[in-house]
Amino acid sequence: MTRAFTRKGEATRARIVTGAAAEVRDRGVDEVRLEDVLARTGTSKGQLFHYFPDGKEELLLAVAQHEADQVLIDQEPMLSNLTSWPAWLAWRDRLIERYLAQGVKCPLNGLLGQTGRRAPGAQAIVTALMWRWQKAITEGIRHMQSTGDIAADVDADRAAAALLAGIQGGVLLLLSTGKIDHLQAVLDLTIDSLRSGARVTGGQERNGNG
Repeated sequence: MTRAFTRKGEATRARIVTGAAAEVRDRGVDEVRLEDVLARTGTSKGQLFHYFPDGKEELLLAVAQHEADQVLIDQEPMLSNLTSWPAWLAWRDRLIERYLAQGVKCPLNGLLGQTGRRAPGAQAIVTALMWRWQKAITEGIRHMQSTGDIAADVDADRAAAALLAGIQGGVLLLLSTGKIDHLQAVLDLTIDSLRSGARVTGGQERNGNG
């Protein structure tokens, strides 16, 4: 159950989470100590356990949620405004820029790898992130269908799901190889496919000549 805090309490909790997130990015999740978080955020041990009674594991789960939210925040305002092809290309560029800057170190992946073994909330964080991300892409596709820029018979939900799956695959390959090429390729080819009216259904590509 989510506990309610005062505005000041929410600000204190947010400061602790932000500081812990910075520690994770700087040191890696395995090296984070509560003492370092306290020093970085200027909070007492009593304050930390007031907001995170279960200690480090609960704090890391909150940091994972923070990082999941940041994935979408980093794509704004482009992700929420996929209303023209220039807007889609701007989103594509923002996504590439974000993951180039992140490189092979993914704090969210490290956090969920740790908390996933012990906290059932980890899967809920990933599920919610992917649902919100897919929903934004779906809304963009539907808007483009309303203006005639994407074919009306494209299944917006499935197309968004396929694009998101491609993005995740590209990110995984980036983490494995250090190369952004696969992510660039899936974004470029999928956007070109939507733009040309092509559609992918059940693993088979179909266009006006098929």
